[in-house]
Amino acid sequence: MDQCDDREEGVPPSKTTLCGEHESQTTAQRNQPGPEPSCLSLKSSDSKEVVINFRQKSSFGKMIHQRPDARGHEYKDEPSNVSFKSNNSRKQPTDFKDEQANSVNLDQESSEVPSGQSAHLCQTHLESIFMLLEDNIISFVKKQLKELQKVLHADFPEYLESQSKDEEMLEAEVKEQRENSREAFVKITLHFLRKIKQEELADSLQNKIFARRYQYELKSHLKKKFGCVFEGIAKTGNPTLLNQIYTELYITEGGTGNVNAKHEIRQIETASRRLHKKETTIRQEDIFKAPPGRDKPIRTVLTKGVAGIGKTVLTQKFTLDWAEKKANQNFQFIFPFAFRELNVLKENKFSLVELVNLFFSEIREVRICSFEDFQVLFIFDGLDECRLPLDFHNTELITDPRKSTSVDALLINLIKGNLLPSAQLWITTRPAAANQIPAECVDMVTEVRGFTDPQKEEYFRKRSRDEKQASRIISHIKTSRSLHIMCHIPVFCWITATVLEDVLKTREGGQLPKTLTDMYIHFLVVQTKVKKFKYDGGAETDPHWSPESRKMVESLGKLAFDQLQKGNLIFYESDLTECGIDITAASVYSGVFTQIFKEERGLYQDKVFCFIHLSVQEFLAALHVHLTFINTGVNLLEEKQNTSRNFETRQHTGSQFYESAVKKALQSPNGLLDLFLRFLLGLSLQSNQNLLRGLLTQTGNGSQINQETVQYIKKKLNENLSVENSINLFHCLNELNDRAIVEKIQQSLSSEQFSTDELSPAQWSALVFILLSSEGDLEVFDLKKYSASEDALLRLLPVVKASQKALLNSCNLSERSCEALSSVLKMEDCELTAIDLSNNNLRDSGVKLISAGLKHPHITLKTIRLSGCDLSQRSCEIISSILSSQFCSLIELDLSNNDLAKSGVKVLSSGLGSLHCKLETLRLSGCLITDEACGSLVSALSSNPSCLRELDLSYNHPGQEQVKQLSAILKDPSWGLHTLRVEPAGVRWLRPGVIIKVSINEQMTDQ
Repeated sequence: MDQCDDREEGVPPSKTTLCGEHESQTTAQRNQPGPEPSCLSLKSSDSKEVVINFRQKSSFGKMIHQRPDARGHEYKDEPSNVSFKSNNSRKQPTDFKDEQANSVNLDQESSEVPSGQSAHLCQTHLESIFMLLEDNIISFVKKQLKELQKVLHADFPEYLESQSKDEEMLEAEVKEQRENSREAFVKITLHFLRKIKQEELADSLQNKIFARRYQYELKSHLKKKFGCVFEGIAKTGNPTLLNQIYTELYITEGGTGNVNAKHEIRQIETASRRLHKKETTIRQEDIFKAPPGRDKPIRTVLTKGVAGIGKTVLTQKFTLDWAEKKANQNFQFIFPFAFRELNVLKENKFSLVELVNLFFSEIREVRICSFEDFQVLFIFDGLDECRLPLDFHNTELITDPRKSTSVDALLINLIKGNLLPSAQLWITTRPAAANQIPAECVDMVTEVRGFTDPQKEEYFRKRSRDEKQASRIISHIKTSRSLHIMCHIPVFCWITATVLEDVLKTREGGQLPKTLTDMYIHFLVVQTKVKKFKYDGGAETDPHWSPESRKMVESLGKLAFDQLQKGNLIFYESDLTECGIDITAASVYSGVFTQIFKEERGLYQDKVFCFIHLSVQEFLAALHVHLTFINTGVNLLEEKQNTSRNFETRQHTGSQFYESAVKKALQSPNGLLDLFLRFLLGLSLQSNQNLLRGLLTQTGNGSQINQETVQYIKKKLNENLSVENSINLFHCLNELNDRAIVEKIQQSLSSEQFSTDELSPAQWSALVFILLSSEGDLEVFDLKKYSASEDALLRLLPVVKASQKALLNSCNLSERSCEALSSVLKMEDCELTAIDLSNNNLRDSGVKLISAGLKHPHITLKTIRLSGCDLSQRSCEIISSILSSQFCSLIELDLSNNDLAKSGVKVLSSGLGSLHCKLETLRLSGCLITDEACGSLVSALSSNPSCLRELDLSYNHPGQEQVKQLSAILKDPSWGLHTLRVEPAGVRWLRPGVIIKVSINEQMTDQ
């Protein structure tokens, strides 16, 4: 058979690689449809081979390979502009958008040659076909090279948009053919660019050409990964669509990255009182938008929040919205990482490009060489779980995303901006680990506060399809302050819903759990019942505690306690081994108790374990300590563990066991054992032990022990405890069902004869607990409602700190109160914005003591009233210094009815003229001000004309000339002053000691 016969019957098609090698391709391979979109790996010549298939019916690959260069041109590696002299080169360039037309053209020419012609005629015809083919290829190459040149000059988003518009006009089949042709040509172009040592240009072209396909694959992968949420359970349960269950979180803007080592339950209790405060909130889609008045773009955002508050789900929703094109489209790529997965790479070295490719290995068919050309967001979730050595002072400088180094060095250089300074970063953490990132590396700090009250209700209604059941759950939570506070945490809302739905279903009309211990015991029982029914094949009415389930709970309890002592919330195989738990057994536990203990698969399928929330770990840890003491008499909380094996002896020492737990919790730093203690004491109740019957082999009668424990706690409340410890002890009494002290104070407050004269320290603490736990916000605290005394103020300082305005006027306060208030103002969680200290004998020494707080960087105070406090020139010097401080936030100052005189006002004026001064209202009524002193004020206003809005100079003698100047200023729109009081005025008001009585209500207006 001659060549023509070969061509007509079909030559086996060939596959052309970048290097010009040819391999056979099976019919199955040729007919297999390509992926949509097709993606290529272009990192080297060893990357995936691409079929260059211009026609599907005929293939000339072998002929092209064998055909000699008829014109004698020497082939060169370098691309060049070749002049083709044949007449055919003058033909109209072929449009490869219309592949079918070209196929017809070639088919027609080939069909004109009769099958019986001589070999000479066949060869002549073959040459003409190849000349036509050459013209088509040259035209295609020229057109594609022009397009690639545009790509290298074009902005990436504009290029993506133009590509999308072009492809919208094409049919699917034509689009696929065009893409296959383009990809093959790009691959060849990249090969030759690298061959002529143009690596950077090749990388840039590769990035821009294949970025759209990489983005498509990345979005598809992230939609699969984050489209469903398992609400605290392992991925063996029924998933819920994230978009269906997601409830907006309360996110605040601002704050600092300072460490907060307090127990997170304390932080939640504090945050629950701040939800009524007007703060700058932010929507999740606006996380990276610069706030008004800020010109510098935001590169790095640090988002902090306690465990289970919703940080991870927030980042998942942000990423999912991007992948689904609902929001955040200003980013070309988003790469979410978890520190718990990065931990396993501690001993490895990667470049940034390699690290991304490793974590997103599902996108196999295309790779990005670098990220400089794109707007990229890196998300690093769970800084508090990081076990990498983040040393920001002694780490090598890395600027090349292709250079390999340790993972911690990559992270540090990325965070510092040495590596990819154009990229943006989002880091989430629990508050205790926030200071691992230097403040200068963070552009904005946000805080996830969890659910507000309306958001809680929204969650429960989304969760339950039964509207009546959802309303019952919401009403019940409102009856228990401790449950209501905990429901700011989304994970606790899920635990609560899980328990209450089960109780309402199985014990209709029964009592719902009111304490935390009761709630968590029910949660454990529910999971055990599920295990018995689902995995063991038992009936719902069967006893749910079996030897196997007891062993599992005991092992998990030991793990919880051992790791709680070490401060670990995530556990690797080495941690489990230290606790004596086999890795296989741990996997079984996570598969059975799916809603208590999680197993996650990281890189290389490494296993990472954790409890679904810190509170679950603390409950199981308390259960382990309780079981150990009940069953063996060993007190795990003591360093020297004595064993009381005799049951009667244990009954006798039971109260000592719980007393030792109270002592240890009070001594623990920052309340780290607060919640553990609540659970441990709650487990001592007979009613709670009855719920665990089957797990507890013996319970005994603990009522006497409970009473002894209650009395011991009340004794401790009469000691000089911190307010946080006192509050936690009241929560402990609540777990023990003893509310006597609190109820007595509540009854007294409700009566009209409430008096603090004979309150014991424990009752004072109860008053603080009640006020801080009240449903209403603490907008205004009036000390006179309780006792107009310094002792009352010192005992109620925690309430003052939590209030927005404190009315402390006419309360017989002295320097001692000023010192205490100064310490309160320095606290980061102080909420005070206005304080009235009028008509107290504070004197200059008192102002000096309080000034330290007024200059503090965390100060939030806007208004301070010091009318009638026996102040002189010395106080003016102190206040002037405060007004000149860059941290001063005062916008209203009242110094009325103090004998400041000429010298004092003159000193004060220097502070008013400072550019740091933000004062808008100044009251100097009855301060012995003369015309000379008034002239100093006018001069100060000239230095800072836009600041002061209101000035009160009544009951002074400012002089007619100065009053005229002030009146002119008042009328001038270029000055900020719009309110001026100078009457009454005259010499008669210049007598020292004159006190003008001004109504308190009038003083506190316009706040």
